[in-house]
Amino acid sequence: MGENCWKSKIHGGSRSEALFLKTEIKPKTKRAKRFLEKREPKLSENIKNAMLIKGGNANSMVTQVLRDVYALKKPYGVLYKKKNITRPFEDQTSLEFFSKKSDCSLFMFGSHNKKRPNNLVIGRMYDYHVLDMIELGIEKFVSLKDVKNSKCPEGTKPMLIFAGDDFDVTEDYRRLKNLLIDFFRGPTVSNIRLAGLEYVLHFTALNGKIYFRSYKLLLKKSGCRTPRIELEEMGPSLDLVLRRTRLASDDLYKLSMKMPKALKPKKKKNVSHDTFGTTYGRIHMQKQDLSKLQTRKMKGLKKRPAERITEDQEKKSKRIKKN
Repeated sequence: MGENCWKSKIHGGSRSEALFLKTEIKPKTKRAKRFLEKREPKLSENIKNAMLIKGGNANSMVTQVLRDVYALKKPYGVLYKKKNITRPFEDQTSLEFFSKKSDCSLFMFGSHNKKRPNNLVIGRMYDYHVLDMIELGIEKFVSLKDVKNSKCPEGTKPMLIFAGDDFDVTEDYRRLKNLLIDFFRGPTVSNIRLAGLEYVLHFTALNGKIYFRSYKLLLKKSGCRTPRIELEEMGPSLDLVLRRTRLASDDLYKLSMKMPKALKPKKKKNVSHDTFGTTYGRIHMQKQDLSKLQTRKMKGLKKRPAERITEDQEKKSKRIKKN
């Protein structure tokens, strides 16, 4: 497909365009080489960074929401302080440009106008192109500054909780749940320390609204080994309404989630696992004659005299029949 496309461009364009398409970007310095290597496709992808952009007419509430979300996302986020006049649902070129520039695969765009006041657009990229995005309206907002409690340190991985049947029933809410997990999950870790579970992000879908709450986890003494858990509101908190959506097609969505062959676990022959994780192995052996199997000599296994007499009689009768 790529070769045919390249040929058609050569025939349709000039010689200079053909030479430009054929050449590859070669780094001139070691720094540029390292930069290009970081941007190359990898088997295990980097931690997803998020860019937070405010529109040309963003008000103080939307700006503060973006700042608070950036505080939760640090250090895996980029906050653009200047206003950018763009409309994501009409033209995505500026978002794709910023995504390539800052190497971010997630974005949050804030704007405000008469038709859609206090507007947030959350979305993600695939190959530096918009995969899907969902528009949310802010009805109520409490900032991090307004809640006078202790905050979590930068870079803490949150626990995510989703409540409400809509997250499992409705397609838009199901995709929104997947998008929010992608946005806030942070780095993948192999081990979890109990003291490292410091804050919770709680999302509730109820009566057509999405309630976003943030709590700090307090571990109290309980008199036993497992501590008693208390939740303290940390901020920010948002009451959101679902507005417009632009979701990827099923084929493109499956393509974006495709796993490389090198990462797929190799199937082992004659090995299976049950639901509890127990491993079972199958061994192939020749057919055994159990009559010749040597058993442990015990008094209980010895044959009685009457059994021996019957066996001898059977053997004699078989010999007579053969003769």
